[in-house]
Amino acid sequence: MADPAGFSNIGFEEFRKFASDTSMSKYEKIGFPDSYRQGSEEAIFADITSKLSNLHMTSAKVLDIGPGCSDIPNMLIDLCERHNHNLTLIDSREMLDLLPSCDRIEKLAAMYPNCPEFIEANRGKFDVVLCYSVLHYIIVDVSFFRFIDLSLSLLSPSGQMLIGDIPNVSKRKRFFASDSGIRFHQAFMKTAEKPDATFNRIEHDQIDDAVVMAVIQRARLQGFDAYVLPQPSSLPMANRREDILISRP
Repeated sequence: MADPAGFSNIGFEEFRKFASDTSMSKYEKIGFPDSYRQGSEEAIFADITSKLSNLHMTSAKVLDIGPGCSDIPNMLIDLCERHNHNLTLIDSREMLDLLPSCDRIEKLAAMYPNCPEFIEANRGKFDVVLCYSVLHYIIVDVSFFRFIDLSLSLLSPSGQMLIGDIPNVSKRKRFFASDSGIRFHQAFMKTAEKPDATFNRIEHDQIDDAVVMAVIQRARLQGFDAYVLPQPSSLPMANRREDILISRP
């Protein structure tokens, strides 16, 4: 079964080109077939806001790393306007130009976290940091732990970071080794063949349980609380993706 998971050698420059490609839909521009996101983004955003409880505060400072140009960043912009949040969006200039602007939005055209002046000026200041469906692309371009460490440095006391929609090949294997996963694959692919679900095999350029647990351990060793959270079964890739919630005590 197809899943836009793993690194796939797609990074910042490729998405910059996607943003300018008028033949691509808003979902294709962020790396998804329309069928994976169309009609699902309200449910995805509801899940995001249920996990990032600080979004329900007033006058918070919010950062979205790699928002893209689909419906979700527009929903976040609307929520931030209602709650008087100050919102920072970091992405390529081409992606940012596809999103609306207002007084409370700062748009920073940069390949995060290669923006040292921004990071130094905002250490300990963000109540919410969101990075959704982006981690597996970010680490094509930058050091994995550097991304984690610098992102955590931005959190205010009681601040929250959601690294969402992480494609975990280990979770995917567990699902496709199950009876329900086999039936799902066969129906989706219109085949009688069973999906490949070989355990105890390193798959290069893929995020697996070892990577997910390394994020949890890295955050906890720096004094943060960190948890792996499931996605609701109603989300389009809940059977093979999961989220990490990190909070600063």
